[in-house]
Amino acid sequence: MIKRSELRAAQARTADALQRAGIVLTDAEREQIEVATFGLDDLEREGLQLITYENNDRYCAKELVLFPRQTCPEHRHPPVGDDPGKKETFRCRRGTVYLYVEGEPTQSIAASLPAGSEAYYTVFREIVLRPGEQYTIPPNTKHWFQAGEDGAVVSEFSSTSRDEYDIFTDPRIERMPVVVED
Repeated sequence: MIKRSELRAAQARTADALQRAGIVLTDAEREQIEVATFGLDDLEREGLQLITYENNDRYCAKELVLFPRQTCPEHRHPPVGDDPGKKETFRCRRGTVYLYVEGEPTQSIAASLPAGSEAYYTVFREIVLRPGEQYTIPPNTKHWFQAGEDGAVVSEFSSTSRDEYDIFTDPRIERMPVVVED
């Protein structure tokens, strides 16, 4: 759950982070910034802020914003019907992103696992993205990511996004946020 005032504050921080990255939003887009708490009630530690520009039956374009050291929990985008699952490219626009995917684990990772959730992080091949760098995640691949000390802005280009079908390693996660009035 997130209070309406907390939602508005997170949206304002997100819009500011995007502006600092040189990304301009319309007033309507600012209102549509999604704040994903994942039902964990600790947005600063595990959460994600995003704006979806386009999501149709062929492609999707989003901006992802991570606050300093904020982590998007481990998940995968499974096949849905004839679709093999979302294939996504992350391009770092500002800050540093530590992306973890399936594969040979990195011996000493830069990210810090969120306390109390350590058991739900299982892939540790580290990809470090700095401004101008990008990485493409194949469909149905477990992954998670965390911002560096200054937060991060990431452009996501992908096949169709079906967030409601995402499979998170942590069974406590609720993908769609519940907003309560103050």
